[in-house]
Amino acid sequence: MEYWAEFTTKAGTSDPTLREIVLAVSAIPYGRPSDLSAKGVLREWRGTCSTKHLLLLALVDQRWTNLHPTLIHRVYKLTKSEALETWGPDVAESVPIQGLVDVHTYMTATISNQATTIDVTFPVDEWDGQSSMAIWAQSGEDVPAGSDPLRTKADLVAQWCDPAVREPFIAALVASDL
Repeated sequence: MEYWAEFTTKAGTSDPTLREIVLAVSAIPYGRPSDLSAKGVLREWRGTCSTKHLLLLALVDQRWTNLHPTLIHRVYKLTKSEALETWGPDVAESVPIQGLVDVHTYMTATISNQATTIDVTFPVDEWDGQSSMAIWAQSGEDVPAGSDPLRTKADLVAQWCDPAVREPFIAALVASDL
C-alpha cells in the first residue's frame, strides 16, 4: 500500500476509519504542491481540490475497494458575493464583478449501498462517515474525471477558464491559509 503507510504516519494514526481518513485529508492545508499528484500532497503536506482528492482516491482504493471511489469534476461559476460569503473579503477581492468559471474536483463513493459525495478540499470539522457532504461548488455541470483525472481537468480548465482570472483566485485561496 504505497500511500497508506506514509499517510498514516503523517496523519498520526495507525488504523484509521474511512471517516478519520476523510477528516485528516480535509485538514491538509490548501495549496498547490509542486508535483500535482497524491505523492506531491504527501511530500509537501498541501493540496488543491484535485490533488487532495487524488490522495483520498488512492487511500480509499487501497483500503476499501468495495466503495468504488470515483472522482468528478464540476464546472461552475463563482460570484463575488458567493466568494465573500464562503471565504471572506480577501478571496472575494480576487473575483471579478462578473464572477469567474472554475473547475472543482470532488469524490463519490458507495457507502451503505448509496452514492455518497465527499469533498475534502477545505477543512471539515465533522462527518458521520455515511451521508453525503455538501460540495462547496454548489451547482454546475458534473463531468466524470475518468482514468486520467488531471488530464480531464486540464482539458476542462482550458475549455472553460480564463487563467488571468482563475490564477489570482487560486492564489487568494492559498493566501487565506485554509
